[in-house]
Amino acid sequence: MAIVLLGAALHAAWNALVRASSNKFHDTVLIVLGAGIWTALLLPLLPVPAVASWPYLAASVVIHVVYFVLVAVSYRSGELSFVYPLMRGSAPALTAVVGVLLINEIPSPGGWAGVLLISCGVLVLAGDSLRTGTFRAAPAAFALANAGVIVVYTLVDGQGARLSGHAFSYTGWMFLLTAPLLLAIAAARQGSAVLQRIRLGWRMGLLGGACTLASYGLALWAMTRAPIALVAALRETSVVFAAIIAATLLKEPITRIRYVSIVAVCAGAVTIKVF
Repeated sequence: MAIVLLGAALHAAWNALVRASSNKFHDTVLIVLGAGIWTALLLPLLPVPAVASWPYLAASVVIHVVYFVLVAVSYRSGELSFVYPLMRGSAPALTAVVGVLLINEIPSPGGWAGVLLISCGVLVLAGDSLRTGTFRAAPAAFALANAGVIVVYTLVDGQGARLSGHAFSYTGWMFLLTAPLLLAIAAARQGSAVLQRIRLGWRMGLLGGACTLASYGLALWAMTRAPIALVAALRETSVVFAAIIAATLLKEPITRIRYVSIVAVCAGAVTIKVF
């Protein structure tokens, strides 16, 4: 439990670094490169993931490229305290709805209560943003789209980590392969600007990379020791950590109504996973 909560706090921290940056996409690339560098140093000490996990690893690399691009785009005009709860909190509710529509998997009464809590929290969050004049349709749409991506990579990596035989090795290879692919996309768009940002911001990249690598690695390790659903539930506490960071470090104006909505989203996500 302590490990997963630490991972949740680290996840909120690297999202805050992206939100605070002047160029969200470049610094997202920088953070992924930082994770790749840390991985390159650690992988010689770790076993190669089992062959059975390689298809999941390949799929995860593609999925994470989409994920990181959507993270950067979402924060261009969206606040951390708005985008992050939408992005992270909506994923469990989307999983429940998709389960009903595609595989006729009906949630328990507790699961439906969680969906209701998340839905109400998201609506209140959007309503409060409209009331204060801070609502932006584009960040909301990108954040919700990324919630769908999170659903996919959670399922893929949960299974892949178990088949790999070593969760940290699986995570490391995922970042090591994702980093050059994301860098190639960035270089194709703005090659010289990206290189300049790497030269100036490498320290931030290493810090953010350490946070994201540790966050996901700890979560995958926990998934090999406990049910995936319970680990995923605890990870959703990251929305509370994000709210604290947004208020204290980023100085975002967070109303009491927004705090209530964030807590509702977190409680709903945990309820879905637990029940």
